[in-house]
Formats: sequence, C-alpha cells, structure tokens
Amino acid sequence: MSELYTEQERIEAIELCCISKAEELRLLGYEYVTGEDVWECVSAKYKKNNDKPALHRVVNDILSLKSTQFMNYMTMAAFRGEPI
Repeated sequence: MSELYTEQERIEAIELCCISKAEELRLLGYEYVTGEDVWECVSAKYKKNNDKPALHRVVNDILSLKSTQFMNYMTMAAFRGEPI
C-alpha cells in the first residue's frame, strides 16, 4: 500500500500534534514544555526498535501521552545526563 502523505506532510502533522500536546501540558502547569520535548519523549520508544511507525500510530502516541509518562521520561533523561 502506498503512503498517502509525503514525508514533509508527515513531519508537519507530527509537529502540530507535538505543539498541541505541549500546550496541553503547559495548561496543566508544566510551563517550559516544548513540542520538541514531547517528540523526544514519544520517539524514544521508536528509536529503541529502529521503528518508523504509521502516522496514525504516532499521532495516537502523542495525543494519548499522559503528563506522568512525560515527567517520568524527563526525570530519567535527567538522571542519565541527557540534554533536556
């Protein structure tokens, strides 16, 4: 089955979802969250498996990300000394 979206359209859709999730997290009191932070959190599991999931899966993973999952990721990244 051929891809319905170009790579650029896929990137733009993912960026919009990450920005939306970052705005949601800021409303919950996490003031300094960016779309890039959200993407780093969500994409970490794809990097482990060297996976390029379908767009619908990525969008679902971003929009269903819970604040506790995000903070756990950020905490563990800080412990590992990764730039946040």
